[in-house]
Amino acid sequence: MFNYALFVSIQEFWHLPRYFDKTQNNTDYDSMKGFLDHIFKIQIIVSKSVKFLTPTIILLIIKFYNEQQRFLKINEQKKATELTTLKHQLNPHFLFNTLNNLYALTIEKSDEAPEVIEKLSEMLDYMLYGCNEKFVPLQKEIDLIKNYLALEKIRYGNRVIIQLNTPENSSAKIAPLILLTFIENAFKHGVSQELNKAFIHINIELEETMIHFKIENSIAKNKIPSRKESIGISNVKKQLELLYADTYSLTILEENDNFNVDLKIPIK
Repeated sequence: MFNYALFVSIQEFWHLPRYFDKTQNNTDYDSMKGFLDHIFKIQIIVSKSVKFLTPTIILLIIKFYNEQQRFLKINEQKKATELTTLKHQLNPHFLFNTLNNLYALTIEKSDEAPEVIEKLSEMLDYMLYGCNEKFVPLQKEIDLIKNYLALEKIRYGNRVIIQLNTPENSSAKIAPLILLTFIENAFKHGVSQELNKAFIHINIELEETMIHFKIENSIAKNKIPSRKESIGISNVKKQLELLYADTYSLTILEENDNFNVDLKIPIK
């Protein structure tokens, strides 16, 4: 509006009076009347306001859009950094337990040690190079789980009964290392503390748009209850929140000397 008022002032008080002096003899031009007519005429004010404000509005919209894009980019970078940190916390925890298994076999000079090294090598290759994406094929995760179970079966032998049901060659995708954490937790806090025979039942199903994962394991009768949540479970919950937000469901229940996990996550 200031620019428009300045434009009208120059026109009414400078150009038009000079024009009238040259073309209209003995006629004085009423600059103030012309100025007020232009300034307070609603149609002119609206049209000029639109003309002058439109570029400003467009610039504000562009600025707002750029700020939103910048915010989203920063948010994604923050999420990726946090996920990487959580994976770095998870992997050493998992490797520590697996290396303990290998150590026990080498102490016993077991012939099964080479098989353990081979399976561990496959697992490390996958964990280092195969699961760097946000989502990976479900079948790759199932292969990882099978290798892990084979390692634990070598360690515990007949002390544990393992049942695993999985879908056949699915093209579904899932966040890496999510399911393995629950299985590792079942061995660490269930099987390893059981003096008699323990069991672990694992079921992975595809239900339309969801991956349904269930695991049930026995709890040692002599196990000392703990209110502190394991590092692995705590980390996996954070990853689920970051990757799936409110689209997943997780139920963890301990009853009748059994520990149950029921997880549903959308297929990617």
